[in-house]
Amino acid sequence: MTKTSVLKPRKVPTQQRAVVMVDAILDASARILVERGYAGLNTNAVAQRAGISIGSLYQYFASKEALLVALQTRHAMEMSSALQSLLGQSERCGLPEAVAQFVRAAVAAHEVAPDLHRVLEKELPFFVEDSELVGKEVHRHVLSLLELYRAEVAQPNLELAAWMMMRMTEALVHAAVLEPPPGLAASEIEAGVSHAILAFLTTAVGRP
Repeated sequence: MTKTSVLKPRKVPTQQRAVVMVDAILDASARILVERGYAGLNTNAVAQRAGISIGSLYQYFASKEALLVALQTRHAMEMSSALQSLLGQSERCGLPEAVAQFVRAAVAAHEVAPDLHRVLEKELPFFVEDSELVGKEVHRHVLSLLELYRAEVAQPNLELAAWMMMRMTEALVHAAVLEPPPGLAASEIEAGVSHAILAFLTTAVGRP
């Protein structure tokens, strides 16, 4: 069994009962990670916390590393869903408002279980190279967002602009939500992140 296969779910739940069980497994994993850290996470403890047998857990996840990657995948899917909803709005609101909404969606996603996100931020780099999440869906949505407002984006390379927008948002929002600076209101920080991204997108950069 390769390292990559160990990180992938063994199968995807299709029946409602199985979906509920997998959610319970991931919720239990999240609680244990927050309480004990990655070193304290093990599949037996997760199964016991989720109220299922270890055999049932192993039907879906081969290792605790697979659980960790699945938690981050769920987070990425939440972000992707938020962006898809933003892109599905019937009326264009202009690039500044679209960027502000994108940042708000990122902040909202990170505000859910921030303690868990701190653990994922610390532990996931050991596994992310071999997982398939790596933000491809989020990148696709960001690229679509920039294409929608192409006339307002000064950057010539939209692929680069989408990558920069994702990385700027992830870094700044992580810092704002997980390690908030004292004396600054959340609304000020959120506005600052939006302005920084908008400044990059609307500043023309010559080709090297």
